[in-house]
Amino acid sequence: MRSLGVLIVRLVVGGLLVGHGAQKLFGAFGGRGIEGTTGWMESMQLRPASLWARAAGGSEFFGGLFTVLGFLNPIGPVLAMGSMAMAWAKVHLGKPVWVSEGGAELPITNMAVLSALTLAGPGRLSIDGLFGIRLPRWIGATALAGMFAALWWGARDEVQRGADALAQKSRELVGVMDIPASETTFSEEAPGAAELDASLAGTAMGSGSTLGSETPDEF
Repeated sequence: MRSLGVLIVRLVVGGLLVGHGAQKLFGAFGGRGIEGTTGWMESMQLRPASLWARAAGGSEFFGGLFTVLGFLNPIGPVLAMGSMAMAWAKVHLGKPVWVSEGGAELPITNMAVLSALTLAGPGRLSIDGLFGIRLPRWIGATALAGMFAALWWGARDEVQRGADALAQKSRELVGVMDIPASETTFSEEAPGAAELDASLAGTAMGSGSTLGSETPDEF
């Protein structure tokens, strides 16, 4: 049953990603095609735009296809995650998370599912499962590192701005602020500070200004 459940997830998520990639590469399903996708990449300051257009479409198409087939896991999910992460950084970063407000709800959901498939594997109902294919871990780690490197290369400015904004919000939440030391401590030159302390002591202990001064002299 576990393998059947994983198969359903692979078919749905991977199949939809194949469709998105086909839109970008071939203009299928009413998509932009490679020329329209190139113009879109240019508008996002991704240059050379034609290379990024092919990379975006290819990562979705082939990443989704490998995910559907359960072939050479985790190459498929990692490829697809690269496109989702780039979309999050370039299009949705800084917006509310909800898709109705232009946020990254869908890319985050896809990345969560793809991460789960990367860790859990494609299951027995897959090409890897049927033929006993298991890639060495270093291949998956290399693919993941390459994905993060491409993300940083293409969206480093947006990621940096997002990190700065997050740090600023964190400082605001914890109430961090720069307060001059003179406002938080008594200064030796503060007028009347010594007299105030003495008068308070006298009020607390009696009419005198020092501890025990109210004690009668003859006692």
